[in-house]
Amino acid sequence: MRILLIHAEKFSYEAKQKALAKAEELTEENRRYFGENVLVAFTTVEEGDYDNASSIVKRAAEEIMEVARNVKASEIVIYPYAHLSRNLATAGEAISILQKLHLRLKGEGIKVHKAPFGWYKAFKISCYGHPLSELSREIKAEKPEEEVEVEHEYAILTPEGKIYAPEEYDFKDENFRILVEKEAFKKKLPGGTSLIPSYCSKFSIEWEPYSDHGHMRYGPEGALIVDLLSEYSWNITLSLDIPVFYVKGTNMFSLNVDAVREHAELFGSRLYSLRVGGNKLILRFAACHQQFAMLKDWIISYKNLPFGVFEVADSYRLEKPGELTLCFRLRKFYMPDLHIIARDLEEAKKLTFKVQSKILEEIRKIGREYYAIYNITKSFLHKHWDYVLELVRREGKPVLLVFYPEGKYYWVINVEYNIIDHLKRPREIGTFQIDIGNAKRFGIKYVDERGMEKYPVIIHTAIIGSLERYLYALLDTAALMEKKGEKPRLPTWLSPIQVRVIPVSKEFLDHSVNVAKKIEEAKVRVDVDDRDETLSRKIRDAEKSWIPYIVVIGKKEVESGKLTVRIRGRKDVISIEPEKLARMIKNEIEKYPWKPLPMPMLLSKRPIYRKE
Repeated sequence: MRILLIHAEKFSYEAKQKALAKAEELTEENRRYFGENVLVAFTTVEEGDYDNASSIVKRAAEEIMEVARNVKASEIVIYPYAHLSRNLATAGEAISILQKLHLRLKGEGIKVHKAPFGWYKAFKISCYGHPLSELSREIKAEKPEEEVEVEHEYAILTPEGKIYAPEEYDFKDENFRILVEKEAFKKKLPGGTSLIPSYCSKFSIEWEPYSDHGHMRYGPEGALIVDLLSEYSWNITLSLDIPVFYVKGTNMFSLNVDAVREHAELFGSRLYSLRVGGNKLILRFAACHQQFAMLKDWIISYKNLPFGVFEVADSYRLEKPGELTLCFRLRKFYMPDLHIIARDLEEAKKLTFKVQSKILEEIRKIGREYYAIYNITKSFLHKHWDYVLELVRREGKPVLLVFYPEGKYYWVINVEYNIIDHLKRPREIGTFQIDIGNAKRFGIKYVDERGMEKYPVIIHTAIIGSLERYLYALLDTAALMEKKGEKPRLPTWLSPIQVRVIPVSKEFLDHSVNVAKKIEEAKVRVDVDDRDETLSRKIRDAEKSWIPYIVVIGKKEVESGKLTVRIRGRKDVISIEPEKLARMIKNEIEKYPWKPLPMPMLLSKRPIYRKE
């Protein structure tokens, strides 16, 4: 930021015409101005200032106030002036920073006026001419900004309606104690080697070394898993039994749009940004921007409500390098984001019971339990005590309350659902929140029974969390199996290869392929290990790949017409006809999405993945 400070005996201006399409709105207060004994701060906001806005605004306000006190000015005028630098911020960034500077100076107790940004203005100035009447300043951030952690208060709320201070609570559940110690007491997470990376490698899921760290790549098996999870998340959304619209959109949004910028500012330094020409863009951190940008253009009647809008959104968050965790904390991920549009807060509260029930149902399907954090304001808890308590009763266990400052965020309640992983660390997976601010910010309206326009309330939810985090929960469940001495596995519907057929020797290959094709006709993913390896090696490799059903075919199987089948997790070996095996697997996976094998059926036709 560059500032030219003129101590003026008299100063006046009048806005004449727009200089930019992105100009601030004129009002009776800012259209024209006249003042005496004023310090005029001709201000240019430069590229990069927005990324360090708090520091820039703080230092600029200090510099201006120091000069104002020294020259004993009766008023300060912030005058947008693009002529002190050739390295300009975007219009949206400049407006945001100038508004913040205006508010900060007003907070100092001196009279402050701000001229409108983006207008050609005629002005007259009469400079005093004393040694301090003409000064310039260049304002730079002292160091890159880091997110300032908001101070919170914590409490524990039980299903019986009792509230405890965390330090006074008698923990009966070890997993809940771990959550509270990490969140409220800031206890350091335990160390240990996670099993998740080694599990991911089985399914060709890994970091992409040619990208920014925190971005993953998926080989055929991993890509199939992600596609299946994407379809599964959509099916879950439909099961909520409300109308839902499936949409798609872009991942880039302009900070010149006020609604985008204001919403994005809540995420601070976790934003990815890029500049194209004179426009600064951010990469979306969820589907919010795209869905809200669509919804503002929809003509919505009260008769349409409630309804949902859904997208599996590629999302980007600039997480800190030391916090990145494969499948869990990423810089690019897929978020199955659902926004439910409700008439008002009361309708939204009722709908969240349905959302909560589905979130809990899904994690219990894989044999896990959630431990919840309720981010909330004290006023909301007080006014809606019965609602919050009913949520906790439906949880069936205590929750951690985290109290946020009033009015800081667009939501009034934000619930985070955590598993406790195999290394005894809380890991957030599912979530929902009630949003009372973004409908107005983005201009989303509906027409009520009386023909009046109203702003709806919006529920944000990712019922199973991001696709990667849900996969993390599945793999972590496998890790717990292994720790108990069981064979780790994925659910059969999500296993890239559901059946592997292994011929004892080459003479049984043709028969094995025919058997595989019969099983495939039942929409079961099956491959054939035709490699020139020993039988024991082939079985061992299939076990290492967590293949749920391993079929061995030799002379006995050909003559009997039955298959010898090893089922993962069982010690016995069964003998069964191909049709019955296909039917048995089909019954196991019929309620889940299915996609065909994403690679050749014969293992000999596949390249070998190189592991560095």
